[in-house]
Amino acid sequence: MNTKPLIFFRRGEVVSLPAVDVNRTLLEVLREDLHSCGTKEGCGEGDCGACTVVVAEADGKALKYSAINSCIRLAHSVDGMALWTTEDLVTDKGTLHPAQQAMVDCHGSQCGFCTPGFVMSLFGQYQSKTCKGLPITREDAQGALSGNLCRCTGYRPILDAAQAMQALPLVSVNESEVLSNLERIAHIPRGLEAHSSYMLPRNLAELLANRAAHPDAQLVAGCTDVGLWVTKMHMQFAKVLDVTQVAELRRVEQYPHHIAIGAAVTLTDAFDALIADRPQLAEFAHRFAGLPVRNSGTLGGNVANGSPIGDSMPLLIAMGASVVLLRQSGKRQAHRELPLEDLYTGYRKNVMAADEVLAWIKVPKATPAEFSRVYKISKRFEDDISAVCLAINVHVANGRVRSASIGAGGVAATPVRARKTEAALVGQAWTQDTIAQAITTLRSEFVPITDMRASASYRSTVLGNLLQRFWLESQGTAQTDLRQLRQLDLQDATQGVEA
Repeated sequence: MNTKPLIFFRRGEVVSLPAVDVNRTLLEVLREDLHSCGTKEGCGEGDCGACTVVVAEADGKALKYSAINSCIRLAHSVDGMALWTTEDLVTDKGTLHPAQQAMVDCHGSQCGFCTPGFVMSLFGQYQSKTCKGLPITREDAQGALSGNLCRCTGYRPILDAAQAMQALPLVSVNESEVLSNLERIAHIPRGLEAHSSYMLPRNLAELLANRAAHPDAQLVAGCTDVGLWVTKMHMQFAKVLDVTQVAELRRVEQYPHHIAIGAAVTLTDAFDALIADRPQLAEFAHRFAGLPVRNSGTLGGNVANGSPIGDSMPLLIAMGASVVLLRQSGKRQAHRELPLEDLYTGYRKNVMAADEVLAWIKVPKATPAEFSRVYKISKRFEDDISAVCLAINVHVANGRVRSASIGAGGVAATPVRARKTEAALVGQAWTQDTIAQAITTLRSEFVPITDMRASASYRSTVLGNLLQRFWLESQGTAQTDLRQLRQLDLQDATQGVEA
């Protein structure tokens, strides 16, 4: 049988399900097995947020809360965690949680289909901010709700609710109770066979041993893409190897000249580390999917997946990142390191052997002499796939380009490095004439396709336009703040609704 036990903590008790199929999503288990139908099924691909739930794990002596999409999250990935759905927020006395009460008070709820997902995103913010004495700004609220779509009310009253819940009487989770139960769950025997259908190793040695023994198992690292294979392509896996609980790969390590990001570090935490080193990446990170996707997805999974429109790879290529691949070789661990752009051989294909795993992404730290930017062009501001992504990093000294590194997405079968354009820049004077020549080179370097997101000619034109924008910003022209433009759009929309 393709099943194994699933154990997690919910509603003050340990939930133990003896036989859950490895291909079932968390949403399916909630609605079909536990009859928790407040969590809705909308898009089935992590876009609409109707399925949002909150999970928590031990983070030292506290809990770390994450709002996630249950529709694309494989159920077994939450083994050993604490879980909350919208049904779990009402107190024993029957009173509403502040996240729910604020939605009522601010008239942010109508049909009830989207509302549970919004409430759970607000609950995640409440636990991460309000319960720790931190304020929730309007920008915080917009970020927290970036993965939720509203079909009825409009966003203004929901954003009001995000801030209004802070003024209501505090309702806290008993974290010591949750932590003690999570510790107890960790020691509950699962009765797993030697050849488990869902492998959830806790350390690197277990991961490599499992990979060596089961090279045919499907690797997952957050499920934000593999989950779509299950929900949309109806794929079924005989074996799954989940890397997200491997302790060594969940760390961000700081070194004198580079940052080492473990393959199991979430996109949220990975971008936090990158932004701390390069603050100019903040807007780009915010535009990388919605918050629930960033809370589940991992940087290692995004890189290993190798999608030509994966947004992190152009950025990492421009920053000069490399990847470390690991495998079990006898009783030792064998590793190799290569530039990230050399990982890919074709559309969603790479150089990794069947028994190898991507373990770390190493990103050189920013230098005082560099000038770097990353641009994402998409139809929606956030929670959307790029039509074009371009990342540029140059070092100019004494008026000449000493080095240039350019990564591009959406213009080829893989994320690519624009080597011809780099060559057209290096050694040249940093002038408009040089940029004009480089623009011509960049537009001819790739042969993009036409699809539902953009035409080939549009993509080629935009590549050149973004390089021109980079030049202007390097000369002191103010960078366009798309968040301000989005805020104006929200204000216009609000006025239209109220009128």
